[in-house]
Order: sequence, then C-alpha cells, then structure tokens
Amino acid sequence: MTAVLQEPVTRPELSPFPKIADYAFLSNCHTGALVAVDGTVDWLCVPRFDSPSIFGSLLDREAGRFRFGPYGIEHPTTRVYVPGTNVVETTWKTATGWIVVRDALTMGPHDTDDCVTPHTRPPTDADASHMLVRTATCIDGRVEVEAICEPAFDYGRTPASWQLENGRHQAAGTAAGVSIRLQSDIKLGVEGHRIRGRHTLNQGDTVYCALSWSDSVPAPADAVSAVAAIDWTVNYWRNWLAGARIPDHEFREAIQRSALATKGLTYMPTGATVAASTTSLPETPGGARNWDYRYTWVRDSTFTLQALHLLDLDWEADEFMQFIADLEPTEDGSLQIMYGVDGRRDLTESFREDLSGYQDAKPVRIGNAAYNQHQNDVFGAALDSILLHTRRSERLPRRLWPLVQSQAECATRIWKQPDQGIWEARGNPKHYVSSKLMCWIAMDRAASLAEIRGDHDLAQKWRATADEIRADILTRGVSEAGVLRQHYDTDALDASTLLAITFGFVAPTDDIARKTVDAVADQLTEDGFVLRYKTGETDDGMSGKEGTFLICSFWLVSALAAVGEAARARDLMDKLLSIGSALGLYAEEYETSTARHLGNFPQAFSHLALVEAAGRIIVAERLKEYT
Repeated sequence: MTAVLQEPVTRPELSPFPKIADYAFLSNCHTGALVAVDGTVDWLCVPRFDSPSIFGSLLDREAGRFRFGPYGIEHPTTRVYVPGTNVVETTWKTATGWIVVRDALTMGPHDTDDCVTPHTRPPTDADASHMLVRTATCIDGRVEVEAICEPAFDYGRTPASWQLENGRHQAAGTAAGVSIRLQSDIKLGVEGHRIRGRHTLNQGDTVYCALSWSDSVPAPADAVSAVAAIDWTVNYWRNWLAGARIPDHEFREAIQRSALATKGLTYMPTGATVAASTTSLPETPGGARNWDYRYTWVRDSTFTLQALHLLDLDWEADEFMQFIADLEPTEDGSLQIMYGVDGRRDLTESFREDLSGYQDAKPVRIGNAAYNQHQNDVFGAALDSILLHTRRSERLPRRLWPLVQSQAECATRIWKQPDQGIWEARGNPKHYVSSKLMCWIAMDRAASLAEIRGDHDLAQKWRATADEIRADILTRGVSEAGVLRQHYDTDALDASTLLAITFGFVAPTDDIARKTVDAVADQLTEDGFVLRYKTGETDDGMSGKEGTFLICSFWLVSALAAVGEAARARDLMDKLLSIGSALGLYAEEYETSTARHLGNFPQAFSHLALVEAAGRIIVAERLKEYT
C-alpha cells in the first residue's frame, strides 16, 4: 500500500492576542465585556453594544484595557461562571497565597427612568447599573493585587485624561465626549493616561474596583457594597434563569449557557438582540472577512423566537416582537435585513485603518454595509416569527397585522428577483434557493395568519402564491441528483438548504430531504463540521478560505433528527458540544485544522441553533419512550 503524504497542519503562530474562545463574556443587557484569561477586560463599549469601545485591545493591543488580578501572575488555576449567571469567578494561585476574583456588569433595582439608554419597552424592576464591578478576595496566605485601568476612547483613538479624587480612591476620566469614573479601596495613581494601584491582601481581605459611566447609580463605597452589588447580579441571573424551561437532560448545562448568552446579547431598552458583542473578529485568520455584528438581523428573528418559546421565555419573545413591530420599513414597505439596537436604519460602514486588527486581520469595520443589501429572506423570517408568536400567545396583535400585510406584499412582488442570499454575498445577485424558500415561508405563514384573522379570501390568495413559489423551487432549485442547489445556476451545495427540512418545505420522508441532508453531510463538511458553502464555488465577493460554520453544523443536527437519523444527529451534537469554549461559549466558525474558534464572539446564531438542535434530539428521545 502506498503511503499518502499529507501537508502538516499549520498552527497559529504565537500571538499577543488571546484565543477568541478563551474570553469570558459579561453582560448587563445593555452592553457586553470580554475578559481575557489574565484578568484583562479587552473589549467594552459604553453605554451600549454598538457604542465606540473604551477598552479595545481585542482589536489592537494599544487600544485600551483594564486588568484586575494578582501582580505578576497571568494564568489562573480555574475560571468558571458562577452557576446560572453571566458573572465570572477566577481563582488564582500565587507563590504566597490564593485569591478569587469576581467580575460582573452589574444589574440592580431601578425605580427611575434610565437616562443613559432610554427605554422604549416597559422597564422591569431590575436594570443595568452601567457599571463594571470587580472584587478580589484572599482565601489563603498573602497576595499582592494590581489594578491597571487604561481606557482609549473611540476605538483606541483618544486616551483618557484623569483627575484623582477622594484621597486617591476615585479617579475621573474623560475623552471624546465620554466620562467614566473608577472607584476603589486601593489607593490609585496616575501614570500617563492610565490609572494604577497595588495592594497586598491577607487571608480574609477583600478589595474592589468599580468602573461606572453613569451618575444615576452611585458606585459602591466599599468592598462590602461591591460584593453586595455582584451578589445582587448573581441573584438577578438565577431568578431569570428559573423562569426558563430547561429539560432534565445531559444537554442541560449547554442549553442553560446558551440561554444566558442569548439573554446577555439582548438590548433591554428596546428588546433587540445583537448578533454578537464584537466587531471584526476574523472569519479567515489574517484575512478581510471581518464584520461588525453588533446589530439586529431581522433574519435572526425566527430563530430567536423558536429558541425563546422553546425555553418558555415568553417575555423576551414578546419584547423582541415589539421591537420588530416598531421598525421603520424602507420606501417600498419592506424591512431592512438589519437595524441598530435602537431601530436606526443607517449602519454606514467605515474602516479603522489605525487599528492593527485581531492577529493582523484587516480591515477593522465599524458599521455594516450589508444593511442596504436586497435579501429576499427577510420577509419569511419576519412572518414565521409572527406566526410562532401568534400561536404561542393565542392571539394576533393588532399592531402586527399591518406588518404581515406589507411583508407578504413585498414577498409577492420580489420573489422572482435575484438577491444576495442568506450569507450576504458581496458578489452578483443570484436566484438563491434559500431566499426562494424564505419567500415561500413568508407566503405560507401569511396565509396561516390570514386564516387566523378570519380573512379567508386573502389566505387563499397568499396560499396560491406560496404554491407558485414552491413549484418554482422544485423545478429549478433541485439538481438532477435530487439535491437542493445553492442557486438556480449551479449544482453547488449550500448548508442553508437544510432549512427546507426544518421549516417544513419538504417532508422529512421526502427523497429531496434525505438526499440533501446526505449531500451536505458527505460533501460539505470538514472533519464532520459543516461549511456554509465552498468558497471556491461561490461568488461571494471575497477572497480567502473560511472555517466551518457552527450554526450550519447545528442545522445539520436538526435536519438529521428530523429525517429520523437519531444516532448521526446525536454523534454530531456530542462532537459540537465537545468543542465549545471552556466556559461553554461559541463563536461563529470553527477551524478544524487548528481547533480554534473564528469570527465574532459570542455568536447568538450559534447558541440559538444549539438550543434548537438540542430540543429536537430531546423531543425525539422523549417520544421514543412512549413507542
């Protein structure tokens, strides 16, 4: 037998940037922070997800950071989420003792309106404190702790000017029209544009740092108050999670973490959900596939509603639907593919050439030019969401009916036209099967909603259009091998066609369903993980290879479960769960050759698809108990 020589796997070179999957994610449902293993906050935008960063060393090692931890030690012993929360607890061993650091974007009771990030949704009893609170407790021996707060405002462009106050226990920093305040029981000093403090703790001692960007909630006055603020936040997250339906199953922890990550990516003032908390983490190492994901995609709405309703998180589902209802349509009555968390339409894209980019991946993008693309899948996502929500609440809200009409009319008008497809390709428009599929979903769901409303004539009209779209897809969108195509002019595969099975376009017993699932599993995977498409076969307007897409891999799990391939679905699910980060989080992509996560982080789409895939497996297993 002749030996086959394989090219050696190329490992990432040593880099000052932490691995994407090594970050911990903190959230107060207004903004999110990423904390590196060494205790440094490398990413924080204030006061909300899409604001300019004040700590941006995620994208440039000189763009601002905030470290709080043991002096001279960078690698902790353990790091975990406090169970049932988005609060991180890190334990460190030094040469002289042990300490535990807890980090939280704190939540607290609110009885006044939030003037920092005004609400369009009804405020709840708890809301963001607009504060990052960090505590360190010595649990054995003696440990020297350091605090280094070095913000660089406007994505690293402008360093802070500091003024010490209150006997060196407070410091006020300003730049680029933003004001922050650092308060601590450690004495602070100014070193250029940074604040620094050091203090030795003995067993039983606790110190804190609290960084705030609002005057509406006073910062903790001492360590006892800081501990109480984090404890309150722990209770908030646990009380919230108690309202979720989490099945007693071995997938329980993965579902809980995905629920907490999804909730953490919601913007409480409007009910919006951001796709991820970051911008410009690369899909191709060192490449240009770097996008700003700190916005709300209407396409995500149906996956968001599916996951939220599956988990009995009906309040969040309703908040999100009210956000969708508030969105301003375009001039032709259609919804944009994405909006700002405040509902704004203009997301003009710009480049930050002054930033190095994560591991030299350029350009760094602020904004997303895809907001004005034409993507025909938006109508189906919106209307499937409304039908899901209507069936769950057993009523069709009056304010949603005009949206049903406008999106059905838009889908009727444009379904025959080419577009950029679900993946927002920046090449020439094509007749993407996934877009036609979502137009079918739009008309199918619109017809069902019309029937619920009692308008049978309109239901019949919309159902006829759905039938016409279906016939077109089955005629032009299926290859001679009986597999759903990426678009009408190619036999190339696309993982998005798996949605035809999970959305009910083809029955699980249909030959097209099984052949499409098998083709994706056999021909569109790397080491078992699914590519969204092969870049060499797709005109997406970009260069460079990309990793496997985690959402597509979870879609394959769902599709395998739907067609009755329970064992294959379970095997792939177990494989996907094994490659989650140490804290149970997922980015957008996974590079199999180097076992690293790529793309923005944490990725809502990945976690939403995890919940759906887990749900399908669990339901199938439960039903099997009765047969």
